Parts: sequence; C-alpha cells; structure tokens
Amino acid sequence: MYRPKELYRCGFGEHWRRQIGDVKPIAFARHIGGCEDLIYRLVNYAELEAHRGCVNTVSFNPSGELLVSGSDDQDIMVWKWASKKRVLSYDSGHEANVFQARMMPYSDDRIIVSCAADGQVRYGTILENGSVSTKNLAKHGNRAHKMAIEPGSPRIFYSCGEDGVVRHFDLREERSTKILTCHQFRSSSGKPSRSRVVRLNAIVMNPRNFNHFAVGGSDQYARVYDIRRVTANGFEMEDQPVECYAPKHLQGPGHEEHITCVAYSQQEELLVSYNDELIYLFDKTMSMGSGPPRTTEDDEKVEDDAEASQPEAIKPQVYEGHRNHHTVKGVNFFGPNTEYVISGSDCGRIFIWKKKGGKLVALMKGDNKVVNCLEPHPSATVLATSGIDYTIKVWAPISDKILDLPPDAERIMKINKRRRESHAANIPLTAGLVRTLLLQRHLQIPTDSEGGTYTRVSFEGGAFEGGGHIAVLDSDFDGDDSSDDESTGNPRECIIS
Repeated sequence: MYRPKELYRCGFGEHWRRQIGDVKPIAFARHIGGCEDLIYRLVNYAELEAHRGCVNTVSFNPSGELLVSGSDDQDIMVWKWASKKRVLSYDSGHEANVFQARMMPYSDDRIIVSCAADGQVRYGTILENGSVSTKNLAKHGNRAHKMAIEPGSPRIFYSCGEDGVVRHFDLREERSTKILTCHQFRSSSGKPSRSRVVRLNAIVMNPRNFNHFAVGGSDQYARVYDIRRVTANGFEMEDQPVECYAPKHLQGPGHEEHITCVAYSQQEELLVSYNDELIYLFDKTMSMGSGPPRTTEDDEKVEDDAEASQPEAIKPQVYEGHRNHHTVKGVNFFGPNTEYVISGSDCGRIFIWKKKGGKLVALMKGDNKVVNCLEPHPSATVLATSGIDYTIKVWAPISDKILDLPPDAERIMKINKRRRESHAANIPLTAGLVRTLLLQRHLQIPTDSEGGTYTRVSFEGGAFEGGGHIAVLDSDFDGDDSSDDESTGNPRECIIS
C-alpha cells in the first residue's frame, strides 16, 4: 500500500544550496540521510545466507563497506553487503553461540573482537594469506553478551557478562583488566549490595565523553560509570554510578522487569529497552544520581502525588507497539543525527519510531519468528537486521514509491500489547493451588479437535508433582498469527544478544 502525499523533507532549496556550495557535502548528506522520505522507502535490499544457526550479531566496519556477522554455528563471517557476497568465514574459536563480533577501527579491517555464551572474549587477526588467527583474551564467569569499543580507538574496548563484571582490554598488551563488578541496589539504603550482582546484558560508550559508559542487566536500572573513579589499588572501580536511570513506575523493589539493551545518541541521550515492558529515552535531567533514593511507604505516597503533577517534559519519551519477551533484544538509534529509534519484536517485525514524539513511521517484516539485532550503517540510510532466521537482511531506501504502514499494523501492536499485559498479569501459583482451581472452577482444557479459545496451564521449571514448582496461566488470543503460534521450535532456546 502506498502513501500518496508528499513527504520529502529536503526540497529544491536544499539541493540548490548544495549546488552553489552554500552547504558542505558532508552536512548535506547528514541532513538528507535523516529525511523521513527515505524511511518510507526502506525495503529489503539483500538477504545474506550462509550461517547454519541463528544470527546473533551484525555490525558494519567503520567505513560501512563490510558487514560482520556471528551465529550459533560459532562461525564469524565478513560480507560485502552491497554486492551481496561473503568474502570471509572462519571458526571463531568459541565453544558456544557467538553473541557479538565487531571489527576494530583503524585496523585495516584485519582485527575482529568477539564474545559468546562460553564467556570468552576473543580476537581474530586476518593474515595476509587470508587465514585467521584467533586468541582468547579473557573469560567471564558466565555468558558474555556485549562489548563496547572506545570511539576511534584501534586497541581499547570493554566487555560485560552475566557474572556482573566489566572488563577493560588493550590489544597492545593482549590481556584484560577487571575494572568493575556491578551489584544490585539495596532497597533499604539505595546503595549497591555486595552479595547480589547484576547479570549484565549490555554495555555502551558515551560518544561525546569517552570516560563514561552505560550498562544494563538483570534489574531495572541503567547505570552510567566513570572509568576515572578507581579504587585505592588503582585498577578496579568503585561500584558507584555517576548517573542512574529508570522510569518512575519501575523504581523500587518488587519488579521483575530487566534491561536487555542500552544505546547512546549523538546528543548523549540514553535509550533503554526493557524485557516485557517498553523502550524509554532519558536525558541527563532525568538522572537519579548515583542510585535510587531510599523511600518509605509515606515517601512513596508523596512521590506518587508529585509524579502526577510533574510536567510531561521531564518524563522519558516512550516507544511502544513491539514486544520484548523472548530472547535478549537489542535497541538502537537510526539516522545520521539519531533522528529515529529502532527495535525488533517477538512478532518478527522491525519497528521504527521518530525519536521526538515516538510516532511509528515504519513497520517491516524482518524475521519469521523474532527480530533481535539492528545495526545502522555508519553513514548511509541503510539498516542490517537478524534474528532467529539463519539469514541477515539488509534494508535500503530503494523503493520507487513511498510505502505506508501495513494495513494490519494496529492489530499487530494490539496483539503485542495484549500479550505483554497478559504476561505481566500472570499470578504465580503453586501446583496444589492449581489443582484446587481446576477442581473448584471446573476449568476444561479442550483437545485440538474441540477448537475454540482455551486456557493453557504451563508449568515452568518442573513437573506438576512435587513442591517448589511454579505454574502460570496464560490465555491464547483469537486470530493471533504472531510468531508464537507459527513457530515450530522454542525461540527461548536461542538466546540472542
């Protein structure tokens, strides 16, 4: 379906200024690159196929000519995406799913660093004869999900893992330094606890202040640390964030929501995606300081009243319509000046919102099951995505006509919202209580031949018999054709970073 109205935001005046030299080529390209017209013309340009498992990571090299991918098959591949050709494939040396692989800047495109479910952080060097030499630099105590390269540095990067540890790497020394262990906040004091670590899913560097990096993981708080705050030994940092962010309704104890990804904009805004919740954009005025404040019940009532009277301007921007439940989903900015926010979804779609205002401007089918990874090109309006499928998809604004949102966009978003709210409303029940409910309320579970909507009783973590097991009641939705019903496998088996 096509959008008939004119939407091009850069008219003849902009082109005339470019022609007479009033606008520099780089400035013109950046202005044009964020044009809304290009977003409405995004279509699938290429589908790169060679991996033998879920593709868990895609990233462009600094020039944008090459694309690096990693997969459950433990291989790392390099592509010339514009010509749709694979130019290199090698065994990463990892013993489990590769979660991230990135090419180091200013390395002549010869050094690739990676981390994986085996906890290892490795780097590979592409030799003159085309072979690749790999080496293990360090190993986290659990899965290592993400790395962050210091902007412009060919040697320095950081990694984080589910052991709560952040490591610093310098390839000149070929070793790592443990610089931080992230701990959960105590509800009584708001200070970090020494007994409960945060299982980290994401780490990202501030593009304007290389001393700051942000992490997110198994609780609801996104933390920003300053690498200059080291302890007396001069190596490991104090677990004391310089900034801390969370939406008001997720602050305090008793929340199961957690962070799957964080991203920085060029304006130093922090984008945070929550599992089975929404995506939020924070600026520095929304920081809670070094941690959440200590609150009592009386304090909470006062704060709730104060929140209700707060102007909309100081609340984080919210992006909704997707669902982030299965796997560990990424989120990112899109556009040369980070004009848009992008995310995958359990429904297999790619969501693109305008950063300012949160309006949905594009919705594309990106995977048969779940879209997890979204990587913008460093200079062009091009996007690479991957997920449960074994392929990488490259999106480019090459449509001759302006594409509208799909006719079922509202229905897709309503289903995602209903599933998210239904999951949030699930009440943990003991096996004995479920037996009582089934007997007293005569809940019937029809067979496939009986048809109709039914209530499904699923037992997570064990069999029906025995103590300590938890049961959860979920409701199926009529007419839902999302990936949960289409899938023949379980997307949770493929943990994507």
